[in-house]
Amino acid sequence: MSHRDVPERRVRVLVTGAGGPAAVSVMKSLRHDPTVELIAADMDPWAGGLYLVPADARTLIPAGLDPGFAGTTLARCVAMGVNIVIPTVDAELRPLNEARAEYAQAGIDLLLAPGPALDVTLDKLALARRCAGKVRVPRTECFDEAIDPASWIYPVIVKPRTGSGSRDISVVPSSQALTAMDASADFIVQEYLPGDEYSIDVLADASGHVVASVPRERTRVDSGVSVAGRIQAGLDIRDIGQAGHPALLEVNPRVPGALPLTVASGVDMPRMALDSLRGRPLPEHADFREVAMVRYLEERFIELSEVQKLAA
Repeated sequence: MSHRDVPERRVRVLVTGAGGPAAVSVMKSLRHDPTVELIAADMDPWAGGLYLVPADARTLIPAGLDPGFAGTTLARCVAMGVNIVIPTVDAELRPLNEARAEYAQAGIDLLLAPGPALDVTLDKLALARRCAGKVRVPRTECFDEAIDPASWIYPVIVKPRTGSGSRDISVVPSSQALTAMDASADFIVQEYLPGDEYSIDVLADASGHVVASVPRERTRVDSGVSVAGRIQAGLDIRDIGQAGHPALLEVNPRVPGALPLTVASGVDMPRMALDSLRGRPLPEHADFREVAMVRYLEERFIELSEVQKLAA
C-alpha cells in the first residue's frame, strides 16, 4: 500500500457557541469533510446548533466569562477525545489563550490567534490606537470622565470596548445627551460613519501569507448579524472608497456569522483554516465568484427528551 493509499486520521473537532451563526457556519462547512467528526458545545441546552450533530456529539460548557470555562471545557474535550477546538465566541478567546499550554499538553490544538493579536483586536480602543496613522479609523476615545462632549460632531456612537454584534450600542444625538450618560471606561465614544458597511474575510496560512481576501457588502443587518449580503468580483476596497473615505471599524479574530456567503463564493475558509492547522498544504491564492445571500429561519424538530437529557 502506498503512502497515498493510507487513510488520513480522522479528527474530532469541538465547535463552541453552537447557538450562534458563526458556529453553525463552521459546522455547515466541516460536515462535508469525511475526516472530521464534529462536536457541538454551548452553555444553553436550547442552542440550535447542538442538534446539527448526533446526541453523543453534544456537550454543555460554561459561558466564556465563567472563571471555570477553560478548565471545564478542557475536561470535556479530554473526555470526548477532542483533537481540535474552534471557539466562535469573543468571551472565550482570552481564557483559551491563557490555557493554551494546558490544551497543548493534552494534545488538543486551538484554532486561535496569538495572544498579542487578541489583546489588540478584542479591545476596540486599543485597535483604533494601534491602527491610527496606518489606515483611516474613526475618531475613537475612551468614554471616561475626561471626555469632552463639546468637542464632537454629532451624532456619535457609544459602544462597549469589547463584545460583538450590536449589543449595548447607542447612537447619541447631541452633547447634552452624551453628558447625561454615565461615563464608563468600559465604553468608547466613536465618530459616526454613515454609508454602506463592508466586511472583508481574510485567511492567512501559518506563515502569515494571505491566501484569500473576500470583501462582502452587509446589505441587511439584524442585531449585528448580516442577514443579506453580496460578493461582487469587481468589488475591492478601492471601489468601496470611490464614494467616500472608507474607515476601519473593527477586526474580529474569529469566524464571522456571515461566513456561509464567503464559502458559497468558492472560498471555504473553515476547511482551509483547519487544513492549515493540520499541516495540509493551502493554495497560494484562492479566488472567489459573485454571489448573494439572504437568510431565513429554519426549524429543526427534536424529541423533548433530547433537550432534557442534555440539560440534566
